[in-house]
Amino acid sequence: METAVDLGALSAWMDRQGLGAGPLEDAALLAGGTQNILLKFRRGERTYVLRRPPPHLRANSNETMRREARMLAAIAETGVPHPRLIAACPEEDVIGAAFYLMEPIDGFNPTTGLPPLHAGSPNIRHRMGLALVEGIAALGALDYRALGLEGFGKPDNYLGRQVERWKGQLASYSEFEGWTGPAEIPGVDKVAAWLTANQPQSFIPGIIHGDYHLANVMYRHDGPELAAIVDWELTTIGDPLLDLGWLMATWPEGEIPDPSVVTVKPWTGFPTAAQLVEHYRPRTARDLASLDWYAVLACYKLGIILEGTHARACAGRAPKPTGDRLHAQTLSLFARALRWIG
Repeated sequence: METAVDLGALSAWMDRQGLGAGPLEDAALLAGGTQNILLKFRRGERTYVLRRPPPHLRANSNETMRREARMLAAIAETGVPHPRLIAACPEEDVIGAAFYLMEPIDGFNPTTGLPPLHAGSPNIRHRMGLALVEGIAALGALDYRALGLEGFGKPDNYLGRQVERWKGQLASYSEFEGWTGPAEIPGVDKVAAWLTANQPQSFIPGIIHGDYHLANVMYRHDGPELAAIVDWELTTIGDPLLDLGWLMATWPEGEIPDPSVVTVKPWTGFPTAAQLVEHYRPRTARDLASLDWYAVLACYKLGIILEGTHARACAGRAPKPTGDRLHAQTLSLFARALRWIG
């Protein structure tokens, strides 16, 4: 079976780390929400999950793995649910990329289907939504300096850098021949101007996940609580309110949302976005007065990230159906941002 990992080299590295003995057995690739590779295998009596970048490395792929491993190590003794780090290999010459090993997660992702217990109870689904909020509230409450994460990000002027950073990202897509361009994204300039004019004057730095939504968490099989927050690719030190804004930007609107935008079914019972915010409020020392700004920033940032795949698809470097689907999501995010800013 093709595993995209040199099992012989991995086995030798594990020997040097004192991680079990004997052959690596039952190796199987796991489905994930990103292009990164997840390989589950057994050695002796222990099961491991290896995470590494995709075979075609991007410019920051190895550094992303090193950062993920550092974050998981830092939060190991906290109450934030996360994959348990076993060991990390920052070097790239063992299997061709930096990687780390973690404990398998006993849980499920709700966007791939709800088990009967969760599908059968609106009350459990309501609690699932509240548990989701509690995950980022707990993460944002951590003292990153006490956890050894000084220098992990650049909190100085974090908010002030966001608009220009992502405006530059959008402009960079012009290198892809055939891209329809920023003019095909209604509201992109208006949203950028609003964000610049309404930026909060101060914030309390903390850990952010960076891509927090229902597809990036796993729930326990026996109830509505989180088993783990996963996919830490965009984690940094910034303003944790952006994680809450990200949740708002990706949350279905209205008490009975359009079924076409709901990623978890059945949806009845899940809290509204307003209920999520009210559940977060007493769990933070941060001022939520400017929360709409963070939600609009999340629409702006995520929309531009998704547009990158559309630009690559226009140049024949990504599947056209995927590019079309993500472009539609970009348009939806900017439409939502325009509704919020009035």
